[in-house]
Amino acid sequence: MATRTMTRPTADIRPFHVEFPESDLEDLRRRIAATRWPEKQNVADQSQGVPLETSQALARYWEKEYDWRRVEARINELPNHITTIDGLDIHFVHVRSKHEDAMPLIVTHGWPGSIIEQMKIIGPLTDPTAHGGNASDAFHLVIPSLPGYGFSGKPTEPGWGPEHVATAWIELMRRLGYSRFVAQGGDWGALITDLIGLQAPPELAGILTNMPGAVPPDLDLLMQSGISGASDPLAKLPDGLSAEERKACEELAFFWQHSAYALMMATRPETLTGFADSPVALASYLIDHDAASLELICRAFAGETVGLSRDDVLDNVTLYWLTNTGVSSARLYSENKLSFFAAKGVTVPAAVSVFPCELYEAPRSWAERAYPNLIHYNKLDRGGHFAAFEQPMLLTEELRTAFRSLR
Repeated sequence: MATRTMTRPTADIRPFHVEFPESDLEDLRRRIAATRWPEKQNVADQSQGVPLETSQALARYWEKEYDWRRVEARINELPNHITTIDGLDIHFVHVRSKHEDAMPLIVTHGWPGSIIEQMKIIGPLTDPTAHGGNASDAFHLVIPSLPGYGFSGKPTEPGWGPEHVATAWIELMRRLGYSRFVAQGGDWGALITDLIGLQAPPELAGILTNMPGAVPPDLDLLMQSGISGASDPLAKLPDGLSAEERKACEELAFFWQHSAYALMMATRPETLTGFADSPVALASYLIDHDAASLELICRAFAGETVGLSRDDVLDNVTLYWLTNTGVSSARLYSENKLSFFAAKGVTVPAAVSVFPCELYEAPRSWAERAYPNLIHYNKLDRGGHFAAFEQPMLLTEELRTAFRSLR
């Protein structure tokens, strides 16, 4: 078994406590009540975005029944900290397992996510014996808030793109004293985890991604060519693709044709000022990330819980509102110059978990080429883009299984 030493952490780590004034919550409810609504949509599905009935059901529950203090108390039960890296305050949750030989793991959320996404996996990962696992499955867990998100600082000048975040996360793990660690992420977290793998610091033992950067670069560019809808990239697919690879291309083409939210944030984030003024505008934008996730959320506010509850959704949205991070989080898109999905040349030990309702299902053939040191590949039978949020135990088991060979 590999040994993991922990050196003395740096002193530049401060405790952090969350407590928003009641006046902020009263103002939130007042603004929700004052929402001016549009007319009902003229389609009977979600093809044009968040249906009016979903937004109105969300607003009713948010104003009349939702309890922020419940999740605020849950956050404060965790060890929250702030440290300053490259002049920016970085917030993170750091939960050490009672099992001293646990493997250090840094987990990164994405947009429109936050540390709220990962709260369901903290117990199973750090205390596996209480959640159906063995002591040998334990992790010491670090969950940072991305710059401009949650309780982290908001960059005041350009330069905090995903490459910089990856470098900062490596520094964070060193600052915490970890001489060996693994990394995992989805959405922005997947890209940042790939970049940690690409930087390959000596402390890094391996990575797990549930939104892999595995697409051959030529196919990645081809699928993006359909963004405007002026051409059909699927008509230009090369010969020789397997059925699984062709299906992945179809999923990617669909995503890019419905990626206006990302293009808006990448090109005009400062135009989204309404996010700081209208809670319903913010919520509607945040829940319209992808078709499968929106369907889950619509079902939740129609009274059916499948993967996500109303409180799950509003815990995350309310964090964005109270921290006023709707615009600052969007700026990460304008900072990014990399492809989410294209292979990047990661050679460290890597694991790929494929959830069926992810933006695309990465074929094993692509994963093996993108990650030549592939230590684990698995296609799950349920779950989507927000794996930790929707299917925490499935993701937990993926992490346990994937990293056993690295302990």
